[in-house]
Amino acid sequence: MAQKNDAFRKKLLATFKVEAAEHIQALSSGLIELERAAVSGERMRVVETVFREAHSLKGAARAVGLTEIESVCQAAESVFSALKQDRLALSPALLDLLHHAVDSVGKLLQAAGRDATAEGSATTSGLLERLEAAARGQVAVPASSGPAVSTRAPQQLRPDAPEDGRVFSETVRIATARLNALLYQAEELLSAKLTASQRAAEIRAVLGVLGALKKEQARISPALITLRTARGAGARPRGSEGPEPDFRRLMEYLEWESAFFKSLEAKVAALAKSAEYDQRTLGAMVDGLLDDMKKALMLPVSSALEMFPKFVRDLSRDRAKEAELLVQGGEIEIDRRILDEMRDPLIHLVRNCIDHGIETPEARARGGKPPQGTITLAIARRNGSRVEIVVSDDGAGIDTGKLREAARKLGFLSSEDSGRGGEQELLPLVFQSGVSTSPIITDLSGRGLGLAIVREKVEKLGGTISVETQPGRGTTFRVVLPLTLATFRGLHVAAGGGRFVLPTVYVEQAARLKKEEIRPVENRETILWNGQAVALARLADALELPRRKAAEASGETVQVVLLGAADRRIAFLVDEIVEEREVLVKTLGRQLSRVRNVAGAAVLGSGQVIPILDVPDLLRSAAKAAAAPSAAAEGAQAVAEAKSILVAEDSITARTLLKNILESAGYRVATAVDGIDGFTQLKAERFDLVVSDVDMPRMNGFDLTAKIRADKALADLPVVLVTALESREHREHGIDVGANAYIVKSSFDQGNLLDVVRRLL
Repeated sequence: MAQKNDAFRKKLLATFKVEAAEHIQALSSGLIELERAAVSGERMRVVETVFREAHSLKGAARAVGLTEIESVCQAAESVFSALKQDRLALSPALLDLLHHAVDSVGKLLQAAGRDATAEGSATTSGLLERLEAAARGQVAVPASSGPAVSTRAPQQLRPDAPEDGRVFSETVRIATARLNALLYQAEELLSAKLTASQRAAEIRAVLGVLGALKKEQARISPALITLRTARGAGARPRGSEGPEPDFRRLMEYLEWESAFFKSLEAKVAALAKSAEYDQRTLGAMVDGLLDDMKKALMLPVSSALEMFPKFVRDLSRDRAKEAELLVQGGEIEIDRRILDEMRDPLIHLVRNCIDHGIETPEARARGGKPPQGTITLAIARRNGSRVEIVVSDDGAGIDTGKLREAARKLGFLSSEDSGRGGEQELLPLVFQSGVSTSPIITDLSGRGLGLAIVREKVEKLGGTISVETQPGRGTTFRVVLPLTLATFRGLHVAAGGGRFVLPTVYVEQAARLKKEEIRPVENRETILWNGQAVALARLADALELPRRKAAEASGETVQVVLLGAADRRIAFLVDEIVEEREVLVKTLGRQLSRVRNVAGAAVLGSGQVIPILDVPDLLRSAAKAAAAPSAAAEGAQAVAEAKSILVAEDSITARTLLKNILESAGYRVATAVDGIDGFTQLKAERFDLVVSDVDMPRMNGFDLTAKIRADKALADLPVVLVTALESREHREHGIDVGANAYIVKSSFDQGNLLDVVRRLL
């Protein structure tokens, strides 16, 4: 009986968590809306809404015995009641307290089902006291409160309020895993549709063979008739049969064969007609089922953006900035799987707007801008089957000078190119791993990985991303994605003895060109396409396959496919362009989760499996193949040399740990017990980088960094601060004194430290 009760409680708790998450999201959104509500009547409506949400959550928590959540909701209800009765004035401090209460309920929800700690109970007790005091009108102002932040979104941000006023009276809650399973089964039916199409084509081919045989019969039929007539009119000696019986049997067989052939042709024709009917019927059913299943899993983009207003609010306050979030087109629906994959990239882009784009209120005032920055997230349909997501800000824009310098240091620009690259050539480099214009590396930004991850995710989904910037006016990221996954059209090509699929979305044009149209420019083959010079690469070379020289040499023309992704366009020479058709995408499995130049596989109706090429990856491979000789020459001249690092740390445990980590990575490491000891060693010996603690006796890490920057001989020496001090003020102080990276010990990771060191050396 006890086991049954435990199982029932777990099931009940799982159901409660789903319901509670919705209530918490509604409370969070309601508080954000309450912050921007200007009219008293509007404020009262929102207060009533959050009051009801808190009450419903309290009742649900009581039903499953979660007393801490129930208590917090009860105390929050008292605050909302006081607001509703005008016994309490709305203030930034009160809103901060209510946001903190909602966050605490979220943490308690995550911990539900596990043993509560004494620390968690003490935290809840303190929160209850503050809420009860607030309900009596005693709202404590936090010691360091950030600037007021407005986060505003149009009404369509909430998916449960469609613009056309539709009311879904009958709904049912279904686990997304079950819907996914049904969708995958429906997608597998596409294979049956393609197979039916293949069988219908094969039967038509058989009918064509019979047609050729029929033509041959018709061609010899007059000769047979003439022969039969001549044999019938000829005289025969009495009693002598000769070859006449054999001739009769031959004539009888030919007559039987003609009748049998007509019957066989009629049956095959009927079979072809039935196969075509089955193909059309099955195709229509599969397309309809697949379309309905995709619609069942289509969600408004706003469903993935519900937490963004609070995210912008909290991050802006942490960065001492003011930000306003605008969402447009949130009602547009796309595949839920795409939304799930795009949630983190969108967070990266919005964080990038706040970290690198939006200036502080003081800096915006100096530039003649309002103190509050604006981040816009706009969604719109493009070409029916694709959607465009635009993330923009009205901040400072990208500093192309810093971008050029960062790219040059990492080898993405040569010394000759670094001074002449235009904006169009430079901006795509922000998506290269390691490139960052941030003056300091922190636990949240500065490593140059965020935008590289965004591009990788977008391209994995079959989309593209581009960036535009205007100095002093802001930056815009454009992401173009398919509305749905799984099925798409592809161009089948042959190259290097194999067949491949190129996603049609990346194919700008396919054509046959004369060989004399291929011309060398700067040691590269190029062609003229619509009056512009486009680099030409051989698909076999990019895939590192052998060329088919005999096929390439024959004829006066070649077949070329122009591929484009984001800002890059390259024409590829192929052996043959076979056809363009719908294909079913299959992943390569965990064992082959990342194969260069290959995005997946397609199963044809015949059962043949052919690779689907990853076009963005392919374009990069073609560009690297063209630049390989010069890169190899530079690599041959490079001389490996162990870099030396000074670690300044007063704790012997931390000092030993850092020394072991860095020495294991191949660096030469010296240690210092504090800032004075460290600076003395820097004056006596040459080091390539300094890793320092902040809180040290005699001279702390901030003072050591400032002293290094003030010394002409050491001014360019990279400094990494590794410290337990994680407040915004300490990070900003680190920037002010000239540190290159700021790593917080609470989130310390050996890989992060080594990655930062490699980037700075």
